[in-house]
Amino acid sequence: MNTSVSTTTNDARQSLGSVRSLSSVLDYATGSNARALAMLVAFCLIAFLPGFFQIPPVDRDEARFAQATKQMVESGEYVDIRFQDEVRYKKPVGIYWLQAAVVKTAEALGVPEARTTIWLYRMPSLAGAIGAVLLTYWAALAFVARRAALIAALMMASSILLGVEARLAKTDAMLLFTAVAAMGVMARIYLTHRRAPEVVLGWKMPVVLWTALAGGVLLKGPLILMFVALTALTLSIADRSWRWIGKLRPLAGFAWLIVLVLPWFIAIVAKSGDSFFVQAIGDDMLSKITSGQEAHGAPPGYYLLLFWVTFWPGCVLAGLAAPMVWKARREPGAQFLLAWLMPSWIVFEVVMTKLPHYVLPLYPAIAILIAGILEPGSLSKTRWMVRGTVGWFVFPAVIAVAVVAGFIWIGRDPGIIAWPFAAAALVFGLFAWRLYEVDGAERSLLCGMIASVFIAITVYAVMFPLLPALFPSKLIADEIRLSGCKAPQVASTFAYQEPSLVFMVGTGTRFTDGAGAAEFLNTGECHFALIDPRSERNFVQRANAIGLRYALSQRIEGYNISIGRAVALAVFRSAASP
Repeated sequence: MNTSVSTTTNDARQSLGSVRSLSSVLDYATGSNARALAMLVAFCLIAFLPGFFQIPPVDRDEARFAQATKQMVESGEYVDIRFQDEVRYKKPVGIYWLQAAVVKTAEALGVPEARTTIWLYRMPSLAGAIGAVLLTYWAALAFVARRAALIAALMMASSILLGVEARLAKTDAMLLFTAVAAMGVMARIYLTHRRAPEVVLGWKMPVVLWTALAGGVLLKGPLILMFVALTALTLSIADRSWRWIGKLRPLAGFAWLIVLVLPWFIAIVAKSGDSFFVQAIGDDMLSKITSGQEAHGAPPGYYLLLFWVTFWPGCVLAGLAAPMVWKARREPGAQFLLAWLMPSWIVFEVVMTKLPHYVLPLYPAIAILIAGILEPGSLSKTRWMVRGTVGWFVFPAVIAVAVVAGFIWIGRDPGIIAWPFAAAALVFGLFAWRLYEVDGAERSLLCGMIASVFIAITVYAVMFPLLPALFPSKLIADEIRLSGCKAPQVASTFAYQEPSLVFMVGTGTRFTDGAGAAEFLNTGECHFALIDPRSERNFVQRANAIGLRYALSQRIEGYNISIGRAVALAVFRSAASP
């Protein structure tokens, strides 16, 4: 390293003393499992809570899940799953029950407007994300020492994708929780068999395994079974032996899984006939395999490309660790982790429908593989590898530019309040990059993790709450609330029919054309119509034809992030309304 770079590095290390103490904090946390778990919980809360309570419902998946749960609470029907009048049979009932339990508890505790408070519906995702991080630590202990297990768990906690899922009221964080629990048990059974085949295992671990699988099935159907089945198949082929599978207690375990999941499946079949299985398996699962469902198709390689964003900051070390992982591929631990990762990853790449969160249950395997290589401190520091760590700085730089651009483009404001947090992310990203050659991968990775926290604050706690135009449904709901109506009814033209609108203004929200909106206003008091510019002429003509007296309440302009398009709506109400 040349003199100028050395000087810059030394100055940087002196100007940020906290960086030098990060390893000491890690040393303290690895003194016991209790300390390690406490540190992980604290880090998760710091990483996941920014924006958790402030961000309005996000279209479209989160709002759909939350609205379906809200209708369960409103109707008292906890078997059937509906979004307004349409059945919603794409996923089983698990996440809806968890969300409903939180909302009902909040109501019992006197939380005002609990049914329309979106962060309550996010609580299972937050708990699932934190639980998944803790279970990553536990699962990693089967492969590596405590320090490396802690680093693997911190990699998951700081990853961009898990940070997103922890803030969304949907299935994926909880699915990750069940998947890591199942794979952690499976790893212990497999490694115990490899090291001591004569050891007879009891029922405790198989019961946990199959209970976790049952939870995953109730959350997202049979997907979780694919992870276990492909891992078991790959390991058995590699070892040329199937004997270890008997220690999973597959027959009794599968029977236990059926006992846990069958009651609801019987209930939903009694309620819907074969409609649930037709939609969940035929219309949803199989159509994702053969076509790009809902315009989410992408070619193979999509997840590999996206990995360098969604698993940041840990992804920066993935390429550096790959050669050593490959050398260790025949070792039992690395073999299990690769069997967990590779077959399912290939399946996801081949399947036509692709969404970023599909591969999330595979990320713990990557985190443990990387942490296992870090453990002996043996990552190479060749020139090209050192240059590769620039990703720790590039990602925060891109985010900082995007945040400022977003404020200027959407908010017509430079967003100066976000600058200190974005700058902090840049500084820690810079240190992660420039200190790699001197301080090593572990300390650089920890700097990247701190940068990830500041990115979360910048985007979720500052940018999103300060750009209300990104959430038109929230603007509409606030405007209607100002009217003073106790039970407002809303109709919107087809140009804006997002699920978040239904969640925020009422299950009875209607979607129609301009003429239909005029007819709707004419049917009662406290009725509101949301009219886009293309439908406004049709609305006015029909209103004049039927003698409707109406008034313009407000014009709302925003940006629909679900379709990437600006939205403008006029809010009309009947003049007869009080």
